[in-house]
Amino acid sequence: MTLKREDVRNFTEKYSKICRKNDSVKKELFAEYGVKRGLRDLNGKGVVTGITNISRIESSQMVGGESVPAPGKLYYRGYMIEDLVKGFMGENRYGFEEVAYLLLFGTLPNETELKEFQEMLSVSRRLPTNFVRDVIMKAPSSDIMNSLTKSVLTLASYDRNVSDTSLENVIRQCVQLIALFPMLSVYGYQAYNHYKKNRSLYIHRLKPELSTSENLLRILRPDKKYTNLEAKVLDLALVLHMEHGGGNNSTFTTRVVTSSGSDTYSTIAAALSSLKGPRHGGANIMVVEMFKDIKKNVSDITDQEQVKEYLRKILNKEAFNRKGLIYGMGHAVYSISDPRAEIFKSFVEKLAIDKGREKDFALYSMIEHLAPEVIGEERKMYKGVSANVDFYSGLVYSMLDIPEELFTPIFAIARIVGWSAHRIEELVNADKIIRPAYVSNCGYLDYEKVEDRK
Repeated sequence: MTLKREDVRNFTEKYSKICRKNDSVKKELFAEYGVKRGLRDLNGKGVVTGITNISRIESSQMVGGESVPAPGKLYYRGYMIEDLVKGFMGENRYGFEEVAYLLLFGTLPNETELKEFQEMLSVSRRLPTNFVRDVIMKAPSSDIMNSLTKSVLTLASYDRNVSDTSLENVIRQCVQLIALFPMLSVYGYQAYNHYKKNRSLYIHRLKPELSTSENLLRILRPDKKYTNLEAKVLDLALVLHMEHGGGNNSTFTTRVVTSSGSDTYSTIAAALSSLKGPRHGGANIMVVEMFKDIKKNVSDITDQEQVKEYLRKILNKEAFNRKGLIYGMGHAVYSISDPRAEIFKSFVEKLAIDKGREKDFALYSMIEHLAPEVIGEERKMYKGVSANVDFYSGLVYSMLDIPEELFTPIFAIARIVGWSAHRIEELVNADKIIRPAYVSNCGYLDYEKVEDRK
């Protein structure tokens, strides 16, 4: 028997209606049973599910015995993110490697430890023989996150100790994945660019003496060339995206899967699958697409009233993708400000001047100012709204000539460090599988024979 496309379409349409009917839960039941949807209360505060030493996020302070919103703060292992950035930037160094060491092992490395870690990353940037040809080049996809996930899972086949969850083995596996993510991502894109878009194929080798951001730009570009400013801004982006507490969706996924006793490759593949969602790591792409739409439909992008009115249309589902969201604005935790966006903004401006993109930066700055006003006027807000780090990251990547297909993979290149740190911490501390409770709403029915069913 052969099914036609029309048969498949009719089948899926029929059963999608059935699913909508039988799987819908009345919204009032969530309040009745005290269920925190999305594991958050009405103020956006997350349900406490664990304790971590890896990072701290602060978005409020106690005033007169009450919690009130405050400018956001982010700490990596106790160090304020601003201080870490000032440290390596002020000393004209790349920060990815030393901040990765800090998150993984809990202390800032001295010169000897940093050199040792850099060497370990360098020797780990080696893929198995013919891996690029046999895995990455086969069945290339426009979804580079899927390609990256496929590569991670296939690497498990080359690991003799794939299921060994001892701390020593997991650290080895995590360091190797941190080292390989830039190659797996960029090579996946190059394969897609060649086989699907009919363009020239470039597979450049990494240089062991270069930093992660330098190597990433080197293997991405046909001529392997990049400026110091470009590499420094990309390095900063990686540091700012590296870690954000145990509660974000992909990191929580990492801890959930780790708690089951699963191997490192499966755990990281699960985290990648979480990150690729447009509500998580895919948000910066939506910011870029939204700005393209604004520039296309607003006749004068320097006119605040015109821009504000179009933002209102976006919010009211009358423009752009009609989802009612101004992408890049708002965050699950921060209200007054996202410290990562605050740090990023000054460097984004420098890059915009260098690239002749001042008009784009001016539009971003205008919308960063206008969007909270529009949202405040049109929505009932339980907390403040400000630009998050993804508001500017898409602009940065576009100025670095990084294709949109790689926006979320670059997020993964950074966040693999945080995932690895949380996997290690979960292994050190956890003795129970993570298993939250759900209220059952299915009722009770008597079984009927098939001939008696209507």
